[in-house]
Amino acid sequence: MTQNTIVITGAAQRIGFALAKHFVESGNSVIVSYRTERSGIATLRKIGVECIHADFSTDAGIHQFARTLAERNLTLRALIHNASDWNAEKHTDDYAALLDQMMQVHVKAPYLLNQALAPFMRTDENADSDIIHFTDYVVKKGSAKHIAYAASKAALENLTLSFAQKLAPQVKVNSIAPALIMFNDSDDDNYKRKALSKSLMNLAPGEAEIVNAVEFILNSNYMTGQSVNLDGGRALK
Repeated sequence: MTQNTIVITGAAQRIGFALAKHFVESGNSVIVSYRTERSGIATLRKIGVECIHADFSTDAGIHQFARTLAERNLTLRALIHNASDWNAEKHTDDYAALLDQMMQVHVKAPYLLNQALAPFMRTDENADSDIIHFTDYVVKKGSAKHIAYAASKAALENLTLSFAQKLAPQVKVNSIAPALIMFNDSDDDNYKRKALSKSLMNLAPGEAEIVNAVEFILNSNYMTGQSVNLDGGRALK
Protein backbone atom coordinates (compact mmCIF):
# COMPACT_ATOMS: atom_id res chain seq x y z
CA MET A 1 0.00 0.00 0.00
CA THR A 2 1.08 3.59 -0.64
CA GLN A 3 1.63 5.37 2.68
CA ASN A 4 0.81 8.98 3.59
CA THR A 5 -1.49 9.64 0.66
CA ILE A 6 -3.55 12.81 0.96
CA VAL A 7 -6.70 13.13 -1.15
CA ILE A 8 -8.08 16.60 -1.84
CA THR A 9 -11.31 17.15 -3.75
CA GLY A 10 -11.70 20.22 -5.94
CA ALA A 11 -8.07 21.27 -6.34
CA ALA A 12 -7.94 22.98 -9.72
CA GLN A 13 -7.57 26.44 -8.22
CA ARG A 14 -7.40 28.62 -5.12
CA ILE A 15 -7.53 26.80 -1.77
CA GLY A 16 -7.50 23.26 -3.13
CA PHE A 17 -4.59 24.05 -5.43
CA ALA A 18 -2.61 25.65 -2.58
CA LEU A 19 -3.17 22.63 -0.33
CA ALA A 20 -2.14 20.15 -3.01
CA LYS A 21 1.02 22.10 -3.80
CA HIS A 22 1.89 22.41 -0.11
CA PHE A 23 1.51 18.73 0.66
CA VAL A 24 3.37 17.39 -2.35
CA GLU A 25 6.22 19.79 -1.62
CA SER A 26 6.19 18.45 1.95
CA GLY A 27 6.92 14.95 0.66
CA ASN A 28 3.44 13.46 0.63
CA SER A 29 1.75 11.47 -2.08
CA VAL A 30 -1.17 13.65 -3.21
CA ILE A 31 -4.23 12.80 -5.29
CA VAL A 32 -6.75 15.45 -6.25
CA SER A 33 -10.07 15.58 -8.02
CA TYR A 34 -11.05 18.27 -10.48
CA ARG A 35 -14.19 18.99 -12.47
CA THR A 36 -12.81 21.53 -14.95
CA GLU A 37 -9.41 21.39 -16.61
CA ARG A 38 -7.58 24.56 -15.56
CA SER A 39 -3.99 25.72 -15.71
CA GLY A 40 -3.58 24.76 -12.06
CA ILE A 41 -4.12 21.09 -12.89
CA ALA A 42 -1.28 21.13 -15.41
CA THR A 43 0.94 22.72 -12.78
CA LEU A 44 0.03 20.09 -10.20
CA ARG A 45 0.74 17.27 -12.64
CA LYS A 46 4.20 18.69 -13.29
CA ILE A 47 5.12 18.54 -9.61
CA GLY A 48 3.89 14.99 -9.13
CA VAL A 49 0.26 15.30 -8.08
CA GLU A 50 -2.10 12.69 -9.48
CA CYS A 51 -5.10 14.54 -10.89
CA ILE A 52 -8.34 12.62 -11.47
CA HIS A 53 -11.30 14.10 -13.31
CA ALA A 54 -14.48 13.73 -11.26
CA ASP A 55 -17.90 15.35 -11.55
CA PHE A 56 -19.64 15.23 -8.18
CA SER A 57 -22.85 16.69 -9.62
CA THR A 58 -23.97 13.10 -10.26
CA ASP A 59 -24.01 10.03 -8.03
CA ALA A 60 -22.20 8.12 -10.77
CA GLY A 61 -19.37 10.66 -10.72
CA ILE A 62 -18.96 10.32 -6.96
CA HIS A 63 -18.98 6.52 -7.06
CA GLN A 64 -16.52 6.42 -9.95
CA PHE A 65 -14.03 8.58 -8.07
CA ALA A 66 -14.36 6.33 -5.01
CA ARG A 67 -13.83 3.20 -7.11
CA THR A 68 -10.80 4.71 -8.81
CA LEU A 69 -9.18 5.35 -5.42
CA ALA A 70 -10.20 1.97 -3.99
CA GLU A 71 -8.61 0.19 -6.95
CA ARG A 72 -5.26 1.75 -6.04
CA ASN A 73 -5.40 0.05 -2.60
CA LEU A 74 -4.14 3.21 -0.94
CA THR A 75 -3.58 3.94 2.71
CA LEU A 76 -4.95 7.44 3.28
CA ARG A 77 -3.38 9.92 5.68
CA ALA A 78 -6.11 12.46 5.02
CA LEU A 79 -9.24 13.04 2.98
CA ILE A 80 -9.89 16.76 2.54
CA HIS A 81 -13.27 17.77 1.13
CA ASN A 82 -12.73 21.08 -0.64
CA ALA A 83 -14.93 20.55 -3.73
CA SER A 84 -17.64 23.19 -3.73
CA ASP A 85 -20.38 24.66 -5.83
CA TRP A 86 -22.02 28.02 -5.51
CA ASN A 87 -25.27 29.49 -6.70
CA ALA A 88 -27.80 31.91 -5.27
CA GLU A 89 -31.56 32.10 -5.30
CA LYS A 90 -31.42 35.32 -7.31
CA HIS A 91 -29.96 33.44 -10.27
CA THR A 92 -32.80 30.93 -10.65
CA ASP A 93 -36.47 30.31 -10.02
CA ASP A 94 -35.99 26.53 -9.87
CA TYR A 95 -35.39 26.38 -6.14
CA ALA A 96 -35.78 22.62 -5.92
CA ALA A 97 -32.98 22.10 -8.43
CA LEU A 98 -30.81 24.67 -6.64
CA LEU A 99 -31.17 22.89 -3.31
CA ASP A 100 -30.44 19.53 -4.93
CA GLN A 101 -27.35 21.01 -6.57
CA MET A 102 -25.95 22.38 -3.32
CA MET A 103 -26.72 19.25 -1.30
CA GLN A 104 -25.27 16.98 -3.98
CA VAL A 105 -21.79 18.50 -3.89
CA HIS A 106 -21.56 19.67 -0.29
CA VAL A 107 -23.33 16.79 1.48
CA LYS A 108 -23.84 13.70 -0.67
CA ALA A 109 -20.31 13.67 -2.11
CA PRO A 110 -18.54 13.86 1.29
CA TYR A 111 -21.04 11.41 2.79
CA LEU A 112 -20.52 8.78 0.10
CA LEU A 113 -16.76 9.26 -0.16
CA ASN A 114 -16.31 9.01 3.62
CA GLN A 115 -18.28 5.77 3.64
CA ALA A 116 -16.40 4.32 0.69
CA LEU A 117 -12.90 5.37 1.70
CA ALA A 118 -13.00 4.90 5.49
CA PRO A 119 -11.67 1.33 5.12
CA PHE A 120 -8.54 2.78 3.47
CA MET A 121 -7.72 5.24 6.25
CA ARG A 122 -4.63 4.21 8.18
CA THR A 123 -5.36 2.57 11.51
CA ASP A 124 -1.91 1.91 12.97
CA GLU A 125 -1.83 1.97 16.74
CA ASN A 126 0.50 4.97 16.75
CA ALA A 127 -0.88 6.82 13.71
CA ASP A 128 -4.31 8.17 12.91
CA SER A 129 -5.96 9.57 9.82
CA ASP A 130 -8.01 12.69 9.23
CA ILE A 131 -11.10 13.74 7.37
CA ILE A 132 -11.55 17.48 6.96
CA HIS A 133 -14.72 19.12 5.66
CA PHE A 134 -14.66 22.70 4.36
CA THR A 135 -17.87 24.37 5.48
CA ASP A 136 -18.44 28.12 5.65
CA TYR A 137 -18.82 31.05 8.03
CA VAL A 138 -22.54 31.21 7.13
CA VAL A 139 -23.17 27.88 8.88
CA LYS A 140 -23.61 29.77 12.17
CA LYS A 141 -25.71 32.69 10.88
CA GLY A 142 -27.46 31.59 7.70
CA SER A 143 -27.68 33.74 4.58
CA ALA A 144 -30.76 35.43 3.19
CA LYS A 145 -29.10 35.65 -0.24
CA HIS A 146 -27.68 32.10 -0.35
CA ILE A 147 -30.22 29.99 1.50
CA ALA A 148 -29.63 26.65 -0.22
CA TYR A 149 -25.85 27.07 -0.11
CA ALA A 150 -25.86 27.90 3.60
CA ALA A 151 -28.18 24.99 4.40
CA SER A 152 -25.94 22.52 2.58
CA LYS A 153 -22.83 23.74 4.38
CA ALA A 154 -24.67 23.45 7.71
CA ALA A 155 -25.54 19.86 6.83
CA LEU A 156 -21.88 19.23 6.09
CA GLU A 157 -20.95 20.52 9.55
CA ASN A 158 -23.42 18.03 11.02
CA LEU A 159 -21.75 15.25 9.02
CA THR A 160 -18.55 16.23 10.82
CA LEU A 161 -20.15 15.41 14.16
CA SER A 162 -21.61 12.10 12.98
CA PHE A 163 -18.50 10.80 11.26
CA ALA A 164 -16.34 11.86 14.21
CA GLN A 165 -18.42 9.53 16.36
CA LYS A 166 -18.53 6.75 13.80
CA LEU A 167 -14.81 6.64 12.95
CA ALA A 168 -13.15 7.39 16.30
CA PRO A 169 -10.56 6.76 17.56
CA GLN A 170 -8.63 5.81 14.43
CA VAL A 171 -9.93 8.67 12.27
CA LYS A 172 -10.33 12.27 13.43
CA VAL A 173 -13.05 14.22 11.65
CA ASN A 174 -13.11 18.02 11.80
CA SER A 175 -14.25 20.94 9.70
CA ILE A 176 -12.91 24.35 8.75
CA ALA A 177 -15.39 27.22 8.40
CA PRO A 178 -13.82 30.13 6.52
CA ALA A 179 -15.19 33.57 5.80
CA LEU A 180 -13.24 35.78 3.38
CA ILE A 181 -9.87 34.17 2.65
CA MET A 182 -8.89 35.61 -0.73
CA PHE A 183 -10.33 37.76 -3.49
CA ASN A 184 -11.01 36.90 -7.11
CA ASP A 185 -9.10 38.70 -9.82
CA SER A 186 -12.37 40.25 -11.00
CA ASP A 187 -13.24 41.84 -7.63
CA ASP A 188 -13.11 45.63 -7.78
CA ASP A 189 -11.76 47.96 -5.09
CA ASN A 190 -15.21 48.96 -3.85
CA TYR A 191 -16.20 45.35 -3.29
CA LYS A 192 -12.90 44.65 -1.54
CA ARG A 193 -13.37 47.56 0.86
CA LYS A 194 -16.88 46.41 1.78
CA ALA A 195 -15.78 42.80 2.23
CA LEU A 196 -12.79 43.69 4.39
CA SER A 197 -14.88 45.92 6.65
CA LYS A 198 -17.04 42.97 7.71
CA SER A 199 -14.36 41.41 9.93
CA LEU A 200 -12.44 42.66 12.94
CA MET A 201 -9.11 41.80 11.32
CA ASN A 202 -9.91 43.80 8.16
CA LEU A 203 -7.85 41.60 5.85
CA ALA A 204 -7.96 38.73 3.37
CA PRO A 205 -5.29 36.41 4.76
CA GLY A 206 -4.76 34.26 1.66
CA GLU A 207 -4.34 30.52 1.15
CA ALA A 208 -1.56 30.23 3.75
CA GLU A 209 -4.14 30.67 6.51
CA ILE A 210 -6.00 27.60 5.27
CA VAL A 211 -2.79 25.59 4.98
CA ASN A 212 -1.94 26.51 8.58
CA ALA A 213 -5.38 25.43 9.80
CA VAL A 214 -5.18 22.10 8.00
CA GLU A 215 -1.72 21.44 9.40
CA PHE A 216 -2.99 22.29 12.88
CA ILE A 217 -5.72 19.67 12.56
CA LEU A 218 -3.38 17.04 11.14
CA ASN A 219 -0.86 17.61 13.94
CA SER A 220 -3.45 17.27 16.69
CA ASN A 221 -3.75 13.90 18.41
CA TYR A 222 -6.90 14.79 20.32
CA MET A 223 -9.25 17.08 18.43
CA THR A 224 -12.22 15.57 16.63
CA GLY A 225 -15.78 16.66 15.88
CA GLN A 226 -14.77 20.33 15.94
CA SER A 227 -15.02 23.28 13.59
CA VAL A 228 -12.13 25.69 13.15
CA ASN A 229 -13.62 29.12 12.45
CA LEU A 230 -11.44 31.25 10.17
CA ASP A 231 -13.57 34.36 10.03
CA GLY A 232 -11.24 37.13 11.20
CA GLY A 233 -13.59 37.92 14.08
CA ARG A 234 -16.50 38.50 11.73
CA ALA A 235 -18.94 36.83 14.13
CA LEU A 236 -18.17 39.54 16.69
CA LYS A 237 -19.12 42.53 14.54
